[in-house]
Amino acid sequence: MLLWLAIILFVAWILGWGVFHVAGGLIHLLLVIALVVFLINFITGRRTV
Repeated sequence: MLLWLAIILFVAWILGWGVFHVAGGLIHLLLVIALVVFLINFITGRRTV
């Protein structure tokens, strides 16, 4: 699910960068946040109890 979110945000960021210059900054910020969450999830991994 996180991968799909990253893909959707990446596509929206590309559209925002090329088409909608006003929303490009917000979409870029959301993309960076999604990347940070993905990296934290990847580094910590799934913990089994």
